[in-house]
Amino acid sequence: MNGPDDGRDGPGGPGGPGGRRPGPEEQQVGGAPRIPGPRGAAGTLDPAHAPPPQDPPPAPDGAPPTAAESPAPGGRAPEPRSHTVLKSLLGAWALAACSAEETQAVEEHLTECAPCAEEALRLRDAVGLLHREESLDLKPMLRSRVLEECLGKRPARIPVPAWAGPYDTETARLDALLRDFGDGEWETPVRLKWFEEERRRTRRTTVAGVIGHLMTVDGLVAAALGLDDPLGGGAPQQGGATARTEHYWSSAGQPPTRHVRKPWREQGHALLRTVSFAGRGAAGLTVDYGPFALPLGDAFLERAFECWVHAWDIAEAVDYPYDAPSGPDLNRMIDLAARLLPSALAHRRRTGLAAPARRLAEAGAPGRTLRLEIEGSGGGSWDIALDSPAAAPSPEHTVARIALDGAEFCQLAAGHISPEEAAVGQDGDREAIRDVLFAAASLSRL
Repeated sequence: MNGPDDGRDGPGGPGGPGGRRPGPEEQQVGGAPRIPGPRGAAGTLDPAHAPPPQDPPPAPDGAPPTAAESPAPGGRAPEPRSHTVLKSLLGAWALAACSAEETQAVEEHLTECAPCAEEALRLRDAVGLLHREESLDLKPMLRSRVLEECLGKRPARIPVPAWAGPYDTETARLDALLRDFGDGEWETPVRLKWFEEERRRTRRTTVAGVIGHLMTVDGLVAAALGLDDPLGGGAPQQGGATARTEHYWSSAGQPPTRHVRKPWREQGHALLRTVSFAGRGAAGLTVDYGPFALPLGDAFLERAFECWVHAWDIAEAVDYPYDAPSGPDLNRMIDLAARLLPSALAHRRRTGLAAPARRLAEAGAPGRTLRLEIEGSGGGSWDIALDSPAAAPSPEHTVARIALDGAEFCQLAAGHISPEEAAVGQDGDREAIRDVLFAAASLSRL
């Protein structure tokens, strides 16, 4: 703020930093130009020879009072600033370092002075270059930290069940990736990969086609909860997720576009809202996938896993980095795959794709076991029953061990890499190791 006029230059005035000191003809007292005339001994205007003050010319009728005529607080008229003073303030104005009064004066001046307006624009552009360049991507754990902070201060009245948390997280992460996609990116080709019988299968689609696929399979969970099926009454009754996806792709009048994002996201919100309100009452439901069925909690975990895998496919197609899930969520996804391995082994054995059981055991009795050790984030150890899903795994009956990185195991279970490509640390029965690796790959599907 400007203090009382004591005849000295203030920090924002002509004699302050960044401005030049005016010459004798430009010295000001109280904001008004000095009038040349006889000087006293100190170089100031001799009052004896000063011309009498003159009244300003009258304003036309109805014209608003000028700045010099407008009364200021305390009855004093505001002091106008010269072009030189206002020009010297442009640097501070561009840096937002002016006082409120100085800012108003400069901005009023810019509407009348074209050279100063051009200089102000150049200074503003230069100030923009001074800021350090930062990535526009959100930090991976920012959403989790914000939610944890909010819920810690005010817990949700109706929280999302713990078993639905990974699905909530992975759909939100994928939606954040899709939010800024342009039309061209939604049409980017994506090659889906999975493992069937003894070889890898692929299918070409687009980013929008992948989201349509996720929405269609999520519809199986919606049907189990009594919600609307996105395919309506025309949904195929046999074939499970693969048949539904093929029906969706073939029945659409035109290829899916970015407009598929909204119904997919709304369906995800509806699923989470429904299980949150249902609470423990929904835990006993089963989701029918056609060839197999899963309890509702495992179905939500399976949908989280597929959402992450296909988000990875999309990110790879548009050349964008995408991180694995958090350690706890990844551990739960690996745990689901490990629990499904005995049934997958039995199915492959029935179709002649795996070696026959070496030793049958009664339900609950200990049998031959393979030790699966997953390293890295989300890792742990699991004992896999080899001869029967009903047998109890037993450390005393361990015949083989497999060690894998967590992300690589998930890529194997998603069918993105073949059992031969997996970098596996292995020890023990080679036949059992091969059967388990191929069973893990067989968990994948379109």
